[in-house]
Amino acid sequence: MASLGVEDAKRLAAYRAIDTHFPPNAKVVGIGSGSTVVYCVERIVQKKATGEIPSDTVFIPTGFQSKELIIQGGLNLGAIDGYPVLDVAFDGADEVDPALNCIKGGGACLFQEKLVAQCAKKFIVVADFRKNSTALGLQWVQGVPIEVVPLAHARVRQDLLEMGALTATLRLGGKAKAGPVITDNCNVIIDAHFGPIADPVALAQKIKMLVGVVEVGLFINMADVAYFGNENGSVTAKFSTGEVKMIE
Repeated sequence: MASLGVEDAKRLAAYRAIDTHFPPNAKVVGIGSGSTVVYCVERIVQKKATGEIPSDTVFIPTGFQSKELIIQGGLNLGAIDGYPVLDVAFDGADEVDPALNCIKGGGACLFQEKLVAQCAKKFIVVADFRKNSTALGLQWVQGVPIEVVPLAHARVRQDLLEMGALTATLRLGGKAKAGPVITDNCNVIIDAHFGPIADPVALAQKIKMLVGVVEVGLFINMADVAYFGNENGSVTAKFSTGEVKMIE
């Protein structure tokens, strides 16, 4: 059997997550950001067309990208400040450890992603096999994304380096923008690489205490289950209870 490509693996994980965890009578559902979430919305639109998803379900985005996906899919758009309790939220991740702690924020949407996940009764992570890791910071070496008030970026970078970060880099816009990436909340992003993170709980707490930090891209004890699409066509499901299932 030929190996699946990354996009097919993402679609496998997304479809499995939606088919398994989308409540039949869901009222409010969170939609995360990133490339894997595209396939979550794709599956939701398919199921809505067949009547498997209620037509009055409201979908809450975590940023500009997911807002556009909701609108383009013909789904009902809501906002988190109007719906502080969600039935479920689906989102991707940059890296996931065995305890389902995640690094998120590669797309610079970490604050709204964490807010939506926190408001959800159940938080489901969907990803491909590359994100399934034995420790945070092992495979995702770009660094922990940290949203920072622009005025404080220099001081926060210094604090992170003193805290033990190997690198702490202000994320720039590249060819598309002169200057730093600006989040949907008008802040900047610092990517801080600590190497493999032995204690993500303690690190998240220390970073969050820094003056100027809005949010940290370490999602600790938030995910209920993570689905990883594999190259061989199977899906690995990891649960917060420690259970692991291989789904063919």
